[in-house]
Formats: sequence, structure tokens, C-alpha cells
Amino acid sequence: MTAKRYRPYGISPVDGLTLLFFHCIGAHKEQWEPVIAYLFSQSQPSSLDHFKVREAWAFDWPTHGEAGVLNLASLEQRSDSVSVYDWVPGVVQFLRSKHVQGHRIVLCGHSAGAGTAVHAAAEFLPNLSFARITGLILVEPTLITRELFNENFEDRMSQMEFAITATSSRRDRWKSRPDALLYFQKRFPWSMWDPRILRSYVEHGLYELEDGSVALKCDKKREAEGFPDVDPHFEGILCLSEICHAIPVHAVWGTRNDLVPDFIQDALSDASEGRPMASVTKVKRAGHMIVQEQPIGLAQAICDILETVPSISVERSKL
Repeated sequence: MTAKRYRPYGISPVDGLTLLFFHCIGAHKEQWEPVIAYLFSQSQPSSLDHFKVREAWAFDWPTHGEAGVLNLASLEQRSDSVSVYDWVPGVVQFLRSKHVQGHRIVLCGHSAGAGTAVHAAAEFLPNLSFARITGLILVEPTLITRELFNENFEDRMSQMEFAITATSSRRDRWKSRPDALLYFQKRFPWSMWDPRILRSYVEHGLYELEDGSVALKCDKKREAEGFPDVDPHFEGILCLSEICHAIPVHAVWGTRNDLVPDFIQDALSDASEGRPMASVTKVKRAGHMIVQEQPIGLAQAICDILETVPSISVERSKL
């Protein structure tokens, strides 16, 4: 697993929050950078009543981004898919490491990355305070109960098969990075992305081959394998029912329901099923790929959420 640590310029407040970010299928850790930069710009290290960010970390799925390149030889020998279940142990080990010892942590995941955040937090139940996890932000999560999936089986399978077919058949090599950028700018869904995210995809989502051409760091077959990996979604929503009663859990959605329909969104935050959300936010002009389409709108929503996280002085007074 590869990760990057980001710190704000100047003073990094030790009583501030440490934010951990997990990307969706087909993305990479650097796509969180516009969000992280905005959060740093809004952080107030000297304020007593405004949120503070100590640092941020963004992680690659073992088949994605730089991790996909570093693991290339191992992946060529592996015939099964690399699941969220393979990603979570590395995250849990990180949470137990010296890197974040004593930090106050908020986990934030997008789509399948939201499932990763949930499963990682669940490893510390029933005492999440042991890992100092103070909040969970789920961005367009794809968690669903097995029962609801089966009730809408044809619809869910149609979405899944479309994603698998589109990913498996798409182009994955270009003669150069400028050539790749031009290709993406003219085609859906990349043409809908924020220009900063698209440039990041070309810079960090591709790697150079021996002949000078560039290819996707995440092999498209490995990416496609992630979509039918539904068991983490089924199990994750069960874990969420317990996590919601231990720490604040926030959901963030786009206003354009292009992947996760209302009935799944409503079921995720069904308090009668033990899943009361601390907040539910809608970001305008965004669909499921909210990180890629509206990073600043998402960052503003996350800022509002972080404002609700108690300061360290409040936490101590409760003790």
C-alpha cells in the first residue's frame, strides 16, 4: 500500500485533526489533493472554536496508482481479485503505527473507499477511542444490505455489468501524456471532471513504458474486478449499524443520482435500522464521481462537517 502525507504550511497544530482519505475504484490517492488543499486553507490553527487540521494522508488501493506499479510483479502471479478486504489490513496496521500515534483521526472514503473506511474503523470496535477515531465521512458510499440488493437485483446487476464492460473495453495506452490528456478531455466521463483532477489523473494515474508510451497504473482488468466485489458492501453496512452509535458518521452525496439511487441512500441512513447519520449533505452539480467533478464543493461540505467535531479541550472536559 502506498500513501502520501500532507501538512499545512507553517504550524501544524498537534491538537488538530488528522484526515485519512480513501479513493474509489479506478482512481488514485492524488485525486484528493484539491480537497486537501482547500481544507488546509480553511483550517485555523490559532482558533479555539474553528476546526484545525494537523495533517492529511491519502492511500492507494494495492492495485491502483503507484501501488499498482510497485505490486505489478506480484499481481501478475495472482489470479483472484484484490478486494477491499485486502486493502483494509494495511489501513488498520497504519492506524496502529507510530505515524498517527496520539492523533485525533477522521476517516473519509469515496465509493468503495468509503467501505474501506468503514471496515477499518470496525476493526477497533467496540472501543473506537482506542484508535482515536473521532469521525467517519462517507462520500457516495456504495454500502447496501444483501436484502435490498436482492430486491433490486436486475437493476443492481445492470449497473454492475455496464461498469465492468465499459472498464474492460476502454483504451488503456497512449503515445504520450499530452495525447492521453487530449483523449480524456473529449470523452465522457472525463470531460465532466474538474481540470485539476484530470491533470492529476494524467500525471499520477499513468506510468511510462519502455517504449516511451504511457499506460494506466491500475490495470483495467484489475479495476473491473472491483465492481462485482459486493460482499464488503453487505458486511460493511452491518458494521455501520454499530459504528453509528460509537462515533459521528456523516454521508455526502451528489445531487445527480447517476449510480446510487434514492432508495439506497435512504436505507443507508435509516435510523430504525440502527444507522442514524450525524449529517447528510448534498453537493450541487455532482454525481457519483463527486471527488472528480466537484472537489471544492465536496471540500466545503467536509469543512462544515469538521466544524462539528469537538475540540480536544471539549473531549477532555467530557472525560
